[in-house]
Amino acid sequence: MSTNKKIPTPEEIEQEFQEFVQRKYGGSVRLINATASETKPEAQTEEPEPKKTFDLKFDLKPKEIKKYLDRYVIKQDEAKKALAIAVCDHYNHVRECHENPEAADTDYSKQNIVMLGPTGVGKTYLIRHIAKLIGVPFVKADATRFSETGYVGANVDDLIRELVAQAEDNLELAQYGIIYLDEADKIATPPNILGRDVSGRGVQIGLLKLMEETEVDLRAGNDVASQMRAAMEFQRQGKVEKEVINTRHILFIISGAFTGIEQIIKKRLHQSRIGFNAAVVSQSDDAADYFGHVTPRDFIDFGFEPEFIGRLPVHVVCTALEVDDLFHILKHSEGSIVRQYENAFRAYGITALFADSGLHRIAEKAIEQKTGARALMTVCEKVLRNYKFELPSTGVSEFVITAEVVDDPDTELKRIIEDADYNRNTVMHEQIRRYEAQFYAEHQLQIRFDAEATALIRERALAQEKSTAQICGELLESYQHGLNLIKQNTGQFTFTLPKAVVENPDERLEAWIRESYTKK
Repeated sequence: MSTNKKIPTPEEIEQEFQEFVQRKYGGSVRLINATASETKPEAQTEEPEPKKTFDLKFDLKPKEIKKYLDRYVIKQDEAKKALAIAVCDHYNHVRECHENPEAADTDYSKQNIVMLGPTGVGKTYLIRHIAKLIGVPFVKADATRFSETGYVGANVDDLIRELVAQAEDNLELAQYGIIYLDEADKIATPPNILGRDVSGRGVQIGLLKLMEETEVDLRAGNDVASQMRAAMEFQRQGKVEKEVINTRHILFIISGAFTGIEQIIKKRLHQSRIGFNAAVVSQSDDAADYFGHVTPRDFIDFGFEPEFIGRLPVHVVCTALEVDDLFHILKHSEGSIVRQYENAFRAYGITALFADSGLHRIAEKAIEQKTGARALMTVCEKVLRNYKFELPSTGVSEFVITAEVVDDPDTELKRIIEDADYNRNTVMHEQIRRYEAQFYAEHQLQIRFDAEATALIRERALAQEKSTAQICGELLESYQHGLNLIKQNTGQFTFTLPKAVVENPDERLEAWIRESYTKK
């Protein structure tokens, strides 16, 4: 008697799936056979969509990548250089393989990257913008997503499927994408530390397979939706085509704070020559000082498999941010959250002006939270929450976020709403400060109106119904040439402008010029 199982008919497959859906979801969900419900003439059968193609044209240089990253991420110069070089090496090789398939057979070690650094210093932001610049899909995931259930190779493979989704099902584009795994230190399993998640080793093995070169089936075996689509495809075509993606050219980047690895590096660097177990003498407790000396051996001692860390040859270190760094992010970064808040208030017809004093105070409060740049949003949201709620329902059309607003937001909000003169004077004061900054940007001459001059400019602007910028422009119409002349004679480029400049600008400037010739 033959033991071969009878191949089910399309109708039997459909019935089996109908019963499965009924059992799992009850009567609220029903599988519909589109081919049965919509009978089309044979002549109108839709042709399968052609596979999307992608032409990789990578011609960037390391300095160009770093210059682009400088617009968005403050500090981290060494990290940007290392990333720029690794990315260029990787995609230059990918381009060569794309143009000449024979080049794929040459020996080449892929520039997979491991990034070390505290939270909130811009690690994810750097990689996201690199992917955006190159034009390849980017997938970010946390290692903790995989570490809870042990060896979950299929779930690790889902990273590749997500990459295809980000590429809008363009398989060729997806195979050049970037996968970024954050909190990777959580999958380390050092034998000498109790209580650490032992599933990490299985995750490392699953990722190792992807980082080398393998083909990943795009239909997940445990995905009901994929199985349904496969069944429907079998009904229409009588067969199911296997779709796979090769991971050879996918760039893998892992990152984490790696808390504790500095002690491993410290012990290796400062081990006493007297004996192996002798006390270690340290001259610094800053982890960043040690991260720059990290080696594969340190990662292995931290709990990574030798084969796993061996596939991550590029080590990039990001340093912790300080108050001035956070201020610079707020003030100058193109991705600053200040722009987000300005746009949020502008939607209600309100102009929000962030004074330098306010930005610096936000940075000071953020640094206390020890979460890097992420804390900036937390501080701003706490300070400006009631402003977003109250101001759109008032007649206030502009206001300034000063240090006082950051320190005591509720008291300042009440004054802004109830005291129109106070708010107007604060706004005009900030506008004068911005004129001074613009003057420096245009002429490289630092000017500063003192308190009396600032007050007089405000009075004149109100009396003449002009903006403070108009008043300042009229006062300093000839000052660019005159101050540059003084700079040539004396080297001075910083000038405090007193009340006399507002009262009689030409007379004051001429006196300064005569004095400069005397000094010369």
